[in-house]
Amino acid sequence: MAALLQSFNAALVRRPMLTQCATSAVLFGSGDVVAQQAFEQKGREHDFARTARLAFYGGAIFGPLLTKWLQLLNRISFASPIKGVVYKVWMDQTMFTPAVIGIFFGSMTFLEGKGVAQAQERISDAYVPTLVRNWGVFVPAQALNFALVPPHLRFVAVGAVSLFWNSYLSAVNARNARLEAGGEGKAAV
Repeated sequence: MAALLQSFNAALVRRPMLTQCATSAVLFGSGDVVAQQAFEQKGREHDFARTARLAFYGGAIFGPLLTKWLQLLNRISFASPIKGVVYKVWMDQTMFTPAVIGIFFGSMTFLEGKGVAQAQERISDAYVPTLVRNWGVFVPAQALNFALVPPHLRFVAVGAVSLFWNSYLSAVNARNARLEAGGEGKAAV
């Protein structure tokens, strides 16, 4: 196990974008598996296309965005470490997070083969409740991350929390997709 962690750490330093994108793909795909098997109890009815969509989003969209975002935050200097943590969490949760939540629901809708109108509806239904729940999870998580974790491992720290968050996102997105398909009115989150 130590050798695996050492290899992963070396890959993070050598090829951060590739390593973090692959990590994000695995975490989003795993989050969907948890959502389908633990929460939705799909068993043999597992939707592998859904898992592939989530893994694709994690590796091709979210991974690069988060990698570049964390690199930007790491370059900004602050007068004190405490101010640095406070401002980084504030910037993360007021600039980056609102954008990527919209991107998530829009991307998932398009990857499901639906159009702009459906993406707008899904974002409208799920955006605010998801953003508020995100703040409950990621404000404290990111405060600890920016205060305690070395910069090159911050993506991994976010990923550890994200496994469970990704399960939530997958479940919310799937519920909204089912409600849209069934014409059952507004999706509850």
